[in-house]
Amino acid sequence: MNYRRFIVYQGVIGMASSMIFPFYVLLLKNVGNSYSQFGWAYGLFALTAALSYSIIGKYADHAGDKMLLIIYSWGMALILLIFPLAYEIWHVYVLQIVMGLLGAVQKNSEKTVLARTVQKETAGKEIGQYHIWTSVGAAIAVIATGYLVDFLTIGSIFYIASLLFAWSGFYVMKKG
Repeated sequence: MNYRRFIVYQGVIGMASSMIFPFYVLLLKNVGNSYSQFGWAYGLFALTAALSYSIIGKYADHAGDKMLLIIYSWGMALILLIFPLAYEIWHVYVLQIVMGLLGAVQKNSEKTVLARTVQKETAGKEIGQYHIWTSVGAAIAVIATGYLVDFLTIGSIFYIASLLFAWSGFYVMKKG
């Protein structure tokens, strides 16, 4: 995958992620009943990611970055279809564990693609450009999602984000 395609891919998944994570609290409010449950949900996400990085890193060198990005995109597309159906806090905990694993796949793959793609002499500039475009996409998504939540249900943004993740999976699978 070339640098430009990777920026498009990361921009789309950044937008999809930004659609759900800031508004995730609203969904949890409907499922859980305390901030400690919210803390556990995010803690399980972070802990699962932390414990899986070394395994994912070894697998990345064997399977390749493209395969891991496809797994991440399609995994997130599927998990986000399930999220609005969660009605017990333990459902959210299980989903957070799966998302922690997928998040580790994405973060590790992001770094390896950048390391393998950018030119050593201009790495700072290229990574700076990468962060500009992915951050702009994420900011636009957060703002737009605020309006969407006003007009749609909180669950609907998970479905829209799922479609964006599915599109990103097709985009990575496409040759070129």
